[in-house]
Amino acid sequence: MRIGLLTDGGYPYATGESRLWCDRLVRGLMQHEFDLYALSRSAEQEAQGWVQLPPQVSRVRTAPLWTTGEDVLGGPAGRGLLARLVTGRGGRSYGRRERHRFTAHFTALATSICTADAIVEAGGGGSTAGASGTQFTDGLYGLAELAREHGGLPVALRSESALRVLEAACRAPGTGRIVQAATVPDLLILAAELDRVLRPLSLDWYDEESLGAVDLCHAASGGAAALPGLLAKRFFGVPLLVTEHGVQLRTHYLAATVPPLGAPVRALLAAFHGRLATEVYRQAALITPGNAHTRCWQERCGADGAKVRTVYPGMEADRFAALGESKDEGGPDTLVWVGRIEPSKDLIALLHAFADVRKAEPDARLRIVGAPAPGAEGATYLAHCRALAAQLFPDEAADAHAVGDNPVSFEDIGGAEVADLAEAYAAGGIVVLSSVVEGFPISLVEAMFCGRATVSTDVGAVVEVIGGTGLVVPPRNPRALADACITLLRDPERRARLGAAARARALELFAVEQNLAAFRGIYLELISHSPVRREADGAPRPFATPPEALVLGSWTVPAHTPSWAIEGVCAGARGTADRDV
Repeated sequence: MRIGLLTDGGYPYATGESRLWCDRLVRGLMQHEFDLYALSRSAEQEAQGWVQLPPQVSRVRTAPLWTTGEDVLGGPAGRGLLARLVTGRGGRSYGRRERHRFTAHFTALATSICTADAIVEAGGGGSTAGASGTQFTDGLYGLAELAREHGGLPVALRSESALRVLEAACRAPGTGRIVQAATVPDLLILAAELDRVLRPLSLDWYDEESLGAVDLCHAASGGAAALPGLLAKRFFGVPLLVTEHGVQLRTHYLAATVPPLGAPVRALLAAFHGRLATEVYRQAALITPGNAHTRCWQERCGADGAKVRTVYPGMEADRFAALGESKDEGGPDTLVWVGRIEPSKDLIALLHAFADVRKAEPDARLRIVGAPAPGAEGATYLAHCRALAAQLFPDEAADAHAVGDNPVSFEDIGGAEVADLAEAYAAGGIVVLSSVVEGFPISLVEAMFCGRATVSTDVGAVVEVIGGTGLVVPPRNPRALADACITLLRDPERRARLGAAARARALELFAVEQNLAAFRGIYLELISHSPVRREADGAPRPFATPPEALVLGSWTVPAHTPSWAIEGVCAGARGTADRDV
């Protein structure tokens, strides 16, 4: 079958989210043909190019979700953007009839996200069914049809008319105090963000030769990536499958923007993403979250539990097979942390916990393996962690003339000490995860493939992944983290049992093979329930019609029926009719 794979900021680009998962899916399902419809996040991402694509990828269509200077409203390009938003100059203009249609549809969409119930639902979950939910869908699909007929929406979404519509919707009776407090700069930022998220409505992907030609749309995330799938279903009846490893609404809550967004903008964007998520879940034939934590968010956003099926992301176990199958227990007194160094990983708490560990186990060591997150924040956080480690653990020496050794080391993968990931996990007997925010903990699964005992904080999908094969403690609790580490350091037999159980669980649930098997069956299931919409190359498609349709004549009555049989059938029918009367 022909699959339209929809991505946002990931595959086929060399950097981005879910790119590895998408690549494994495409390469593993070689019997299918894939068309990629990819949205890019930045010029830097596009400049780094694509990964090498397998032969089953027959077409790649890309479009940007960015424009130069739109993210920095205070700079020269940002001031130009504000001018375009206010004056509405530049680009293609609509006629009077089209302007009326745009105003009506955009008013419906804006009203639906400004109502008090939309703000409450975005903050506390729940369905968006009802009058305001209907307004959102009417506005969204109305804008999509207008864009398809008249060449897009960007000029309209950045016009003075759009700004006035947003202002009127925020000031209307029934809106909350947060929304009514929105200023003109807030509305300008909101208009720019809506234009960015709704940019897929203006693409030229919606014709019989593009998304109309695929058998199934598979969105690799919600939000903007799923919008083309919504339109493919509306315009051509293509079934939609949505896979999410993180929910867009949760991402919005956790995102840190520079400069920070005001409360009205954040509330309105949360309402918009909540409405969009609900519509995506309503239209999807099936929803496949990557873990139960994501599933809970989806159901809070209105997903029907009957359509939700958890499919864990497949990960390569072969690269860790040699270590997992060996009896190497690593450094018996060494704790290992692996990941990207950033504030959400809470290495500060880990360092304070290790100070308690050292008091109980003086020979213990801690190896922190990973690179800082991109940008100034990551570098600053790494410097802070290094300074704290130096303060908590001054170099120890036997006498005044010897060189000391700090029990905490910061190392990069690919360096002299740690050549690859497997060696990072092999360096210690216990792997620690100290995060305060986590989705699906990839490093934890890798440690399980390696047969390592783990100590983790109870965040995200950690408990679901561990399943009793490791110790779990509350986040932001260095004392509890230290106690768990000390317990395993003093009990090598328990470490070995937990490591073996963790490896068995990881191979059963998180290997690539189970992920491919699940989606192989899901694709066939969805296609089997979908109506046949077209013929391929002029020939009938397999299973499009029942075999009896190929029999000449009427197959319900034999071609040479004896007259006595026909008379008998008619008499029987008359008798039945008489009895019914």
